[in-house]
Amino acid sequence: MRGTTKQQPSLLALVSIESLVPEQHPLRRVKPLADRVLRDLSPVFDEMYAADGRPSVPPEQLLKATLLMALYSVRSERLFCEQLAYNMLFRWFLDLDMTSKPFDASTFSKNRERMLEHDVAARFFHAVVELAREQGLLSSEHFSVDGTLIQAWGSTKSFRPKGEEASDSNGFGDFRGTKRSNETHESATDPDARLYRKGRGQEAKLSYVAHAMMENRNGMVVDFDLSEASGRAEREAGVQFVDRERERREKRERKARKKQKQAQRRRSKKGRRMTLAADKAYDTRDFVRACRERRVTPHVAQFQYEGRRSAIDRRTTSRPSYRMSQRARLLIEKVFGWIKGVGGFRRSRFRGRDRTRSAALFVAAAFNLLRLTNLQPA
Repeated sequence: MRGTTKQQPSLLALVSIESLVPEQHPLRRVKPLADRVLRDLSPVFDEMYAADGRPSVPPEQLLKATLLMALYSVRSERLFCEQLAYNMLFRWFLDLDMTSKPFDASTFSKNRERMLEHDVAARFFHAVVELAREQGLLSSEHFSVDGTLIQAWGSTKSFRPKGEEASDSNGFGDFRGTKRSNETHESATDPDARLYRKGRGQEAKLSYVAHAMMENRNGMVVDFDLSEASGRAEREAGVQFVDRERERREKRERKARKKQKQAQRRRSKKGRRMTLAADKAYDTRDFVRACRERRVTPHVAQFQYEGRRSAIDRRTTSRPSYRMSQRARLLIEKVFGWIKGVGGFRRSRFRGRDRTRSAALFVAAAFNLLRLTNLQPA
């Protein structure tokens, strides 16, 4: 029997937004984890806002909206607010009912400076990492580090000599016969960006370098940062990651010693060395020396050509742990692939290093939350 369309819509509908979300939907496992992290950050939110005045959009909704933009590849905040008007799944994740009016896209811009001032992105990212650590999903000994280029929000036409006034003319569109460098030129759109190319034969672009430190057990990102593009940026960030991880590790061990009563277990935790896997770009004497001074075994890929000797020898490469680290470090490429592909962060949507770093940290936190739900039992 052929059905017909009802011309008169129902004037009253009793529908719960909770019932519209399928029971096995992946977001049902992400939402309680995100809510738990945001509850831990509630004292920070109290410091960000005044005690009186007109109520603002809750920061919890803004942060969860940023997670949704990364998880569902929404390319702009304006497009997300447009979808929020009719997407019941997004409304449910943000704890909005069916009658609530969606907030405007300018809300993100008005609260961004407040978020940057209190470094909310880094606090949120590390809170997600600690949540995974509490569940025993992170390794405390074996790590991998790598970097990738993030294209800045600025074209090469904006790369002008320093001190030149910006104009609407296209006089800087042709660079033939001119010499450009980061010492003499800067972008009029994003002065923090640097002209850089990843390898020979590749195009130089205004970029930043995103750095990630991954634990090798389950492939979760334990540290993330963004810096100016340079040839030494990846190695310098790797050493900084090692220092911060050693500080966090020593802090955890001090807390554990206070709770432990058995001297044997206390002695067993001393002397454990960390291993750090990396690609050929980290095979330099300075980086290897810096790792060994910090009691970290550098499991870097050997880079030998035209008589150049590697900074490590068979005392490191002959061990089975070295081969295991070299296999495990390939997982970090999946992290960058997700951040650029699904997270939509192949190119920054923001100007300036601080804003770009904050947005990148939220995308990395979204990856960790998704990875965390996949590692949990059903």
